[in-house]
Amino acid sequence: MFEKIAYAAPQAAAGAEANPFLSFLPFFVLIIIFYFLLIRPQQKRQSQLQKLIDNVKKGDRVVTAGGLIGTVAGIQNDFLVLKLGENDQTKVEVLKSAITGLRDQTPPAKA
Repeated sequence: MFEKIAYAAPQAAAGAEANPFLSFLPFFVLIIIFYFLLIRPQQKRQSQLQKLIDNVKKGDRVVTAGGLIGTVAGIQNDFLVLKLGENDQTKVEVLKSAITGLRDQTPPAKA
């Protein structure tokens, strides 16, 4: 009896072939999301930092990648001469690429 019901069931229509582009669509969407969330903001930060490094002038207080804070005493091709400390007696030569930011011009007051 069940055999007759099984034979009477309608046959499933042959499945249409899936578009191969649709199978890659999630990967394209992920690449676009990664671009806007990770790559593009990093490029903006890098261009801002490069602009900052190009505009550094004598007398600016800068922070290096190593954490040194100093005043620019001189600018050479790819190097900056920084004066460190209160009396500015210590001079250090650093690469321009080691600059990570600018500080305010007034040093903090002693406690």
